[in-house]
Amino acid sequence: MELGINPYKAAPKAYQAMSALQARTESCELEPSLLELVKIRASQINGCAYCPDMQMKDARALGETEQRMYVLNAWRESSFYSGRERAALEWTEAVTLISEGHVPDDTYARAIKQFQPEELVDLTVAIAMINGWNRLGVAFQAKPGSYQSHRQPTKAQA
Repeated sequence: MELGINPYKAAPKAYQAMSALQARTESCELEPSLLELVKIRASQINGCAYCPDMQMKDARALGETEQRMYVLNAWRESSFYSGRERAALEWTEAVTLISEGHVPDDTYARAIKQFQPEELVDLTVAIAMINGWNRLGVAFQAKPGSYQSHRQPTKAQA
C-alpha cells in the first residue's frame, strides 16, 4: 500500500522537535556504539524495516562488527556483548515492551549497576526516541535502502 505521506514534510515542526531531542541523545556521554545497538534492537522488536537499515549503516561507520549485529536479536545466547551492553539491551527490551509488564525490578537492578543515574535516564530517552521514530517509520511505511551514513568514527575507532 502506498500511503503517499512523508510525515517529516507534512509536519516539519514535529520533525524538528523530535530531531532536537534526538540530537540531545546523540550528544550524551553514552558510547555511540552502545546507542546504535540499542536502536537496532528496539527497531527489531518494533518491526521497522527502515530504521535498522539506517542504524546498521551508522553502526558499521562506528566500527561495529557484522557478527555482533547479526546475532543482536539473540543477544542473551551470545558472549559477544559486555555486561554494560547486556544491561542496556535488557533495559531496551523492557522499556520498548513496557505494556507487557512494565520494567521488572531485577532488570532495573542490573541496569543501575552498569549505569549512573544520568546515564540511565539518557539511555531511556534514547530508547523512547527510537520507539517514536519506529512508530513513524512503520505507520508511514518508510522504505529501507537509500540511507547513507554521515557518522564519523569515534576517536577510539579512527
